[in-house]
Amino acid sequence: MEERPIDRLLAIMARLRDPQRGCPWDREQTFATIAPYTIEEAFEVADAIERQDATALVEELGDLLLQVVYHAQMAKEQGLFDFDEVARRIADKMVRRHPHVFAEEPVADAAEQRRRWEEMKAAERASRDQSGDASALAGVPRSLPALVRAVKLQQRAAAVGFDWPDADDILAKLEEEIRELREALCEGRSAAVREEMGDLLFTVANLARRLAIDPEAALRAANQKFERRFRALEQDARTAGLRLDALDLSALERLWTAVKEREAAGAAEAPSRAGGGAAGPAQVQR
Repeated sequence: MEERPIDRLLAIMARLRDPQRGCPWDREQTFATIAPYTIEEAFEVADAIERQDATALVEELGDLLLQVVYHAQMAKEQGLFDFDEVARRIADKMVRRHPHVFAEEPVADAAEQRRRWEEMKAAERASRDQSGDASALAGVPRSLPALVRAVKLQQRAAAVGFDWPDADDILAKLEEEIRELREALCEGRSAAVREEMGDLLFTVANLARRLAIDPEAALRAANQKFERRFRALEQDARTAGLRLDALDLSALERLWTAVKEREAAGAAEAPSRAGGGAAGPAQVQR
């Protein structure tokens, strides 16, 4: 019988961790030292998806799977659990959380399913919590990126009714936070500036949640757009024989505006070249 790829991967990891015949670097690793790589690989998966690069995606998914295998092997060595237990538990959880699929308990729509899902997760958290923390916010990992954690905290609070009625209320709060940040800046209160900046970012994350926008993905897209435009600006400067560090802000702004206008013109022409159809994502102003 042909060896399954997952069995081969598990055997490779066991060999890498072998005390006598393994790799010195792999033998030295711990859960803590591998954790940053696990996070990095998850972001690389997301990046491949955003770039719609299937070749990169299959490779990055493999790298992410390796992280699971790595942690499972270290746990097995310590007698904690193994890869099969990881797979078994997630399979059991998926069946338990989808009774409408596996137990023929119908749900009216996706909204009801989401509500049931959150109720089941809350019950699971309560059953395994040993700290006595009964808060709706209990269990949101502090190691999450701050923007992601902000949204998760807000989702937990919203699930028990602590939420703005609509996006307009959050926009009003956003304007309030901007005013408070401006006041702190004018008064030169550095500690207050830091606090108000945090409040402003938290409110932006809340607005994104209300608009059903993933703020992390939106910020990654904004980063990519800025990088694309700035690289084009650099190329334009080189073509014109200009050094960026020798230009004043108004000259840099003119280069930046030219790049934006060129992008907008290209986006406007794309539908006609393709024989009609909707344009791409709307250009976001700087």
